[in-house]
Amino acid sequence: MTNVLIVLTLPEPVRMQYFSHIRKTFPEVGLDMVDHHSKVDPYIVAADVLVSFGPQLANHVFEKAKSLKWVQALGTGVDGITDQPGLRKEVLVTNMHGFHGGPVSEAALLGMLSLARDLPRSIRLQARHKWERAPAKLLKEKTVGIFGVGAIAQELAPKCKALGMKVVGISSAKRQVPGFDAMRGRDELEQAVKDLDFLVLLTPYTPKTKNIVNAKIFAAMKPGAFLVNLARGGVVDEDALVEALKSKKLAGAALDVFAKEPLPEDSPLWDMENVIITQHLGGFFDSYPRFALPVIEENMRKWLAGDVKGMINVVKR
Repeated sequence: MTNVLIVLTLPEPVRMQYFSHIRKTFPEVGLDMVDHHSKVDPYIVAADVLVSFGPQLANHVFEKAKSLKWVQALGTGVDGITDQPGLRKEVLVTNMHGFHGGPVSEAALLGMLSLARDLPRSIRLQARHKWERAPAKLLKEKTVGIFGVGAIAQELAPKCKALGMKVVGISSAKRQVPGFDAMRGRDELEQAVKDLDFLVLLTPYTPKTKNIVNAKIFAAMKPGAFLVNLARGGVVDEDALVEALKSKKLAGAALDVFAKEPLPEDSPLWDMENVIITQHLGGFFDSYPRFALPVIEENMRKWLAGDVKGMINVVKR
């Protein structure tokens, strides 16, 4: 029997959509689920298959997973999985791909609009029953740099263009992409940010992008610029970010991801008036399981049939 373990730190109704679908579709597999990686011990030694998001796992899971053969990541990013030293090299990893463009691009627009219109200020005034007006900044005629030009960026760029923005792509591989006015190489990041009003981060987290947005980059950004991070927390040097925000070198930031998640309660970012914090919600939307479950189902059918080569979204390690 194939033993499957689901590790999901999500609301119970969401977790149960995955559990119930897999149980109904594959009654022949052993199926268990926990809501936190600290609870895997009764099941992990026997688990052949692990289903989870990378940020919701920890290295001890892989160290104890002596029977593990396949990890189905529920996100596109596989950090938290492939970078764990406990993951054996022969373990197959698959991920999700192709349906994050809508939700994450909308989250980027939300971040930019909220920063431009200083939405936190209005919410603070509402709580105090205060009527104080202030002019908003417009996105129209502003320049946005999108660092990481993949499927999400290609959906975001035309939406920014529709709002009258100039769109600059920053990528490891310079190429012409529809919806972008200009493209810059990743090695040109420091020069590229000098002309940006908004810097939106979508780049994957890798050893090459760790802390790539650092004090040097913040120093190069124009006064009054904003940062929107929907990539991974490790892409940004958070200490340098805090200093840039305190000094008002950056006008503000909309942050959805952090180096450590959940964001520690003592992080200074929580109390900064020019920061908008969301809880890694960029790609988390109400119908996510509707898109993810067909991928899990197809891969599970291939896995049980011994057709490993036919599995989709296999991650090259």
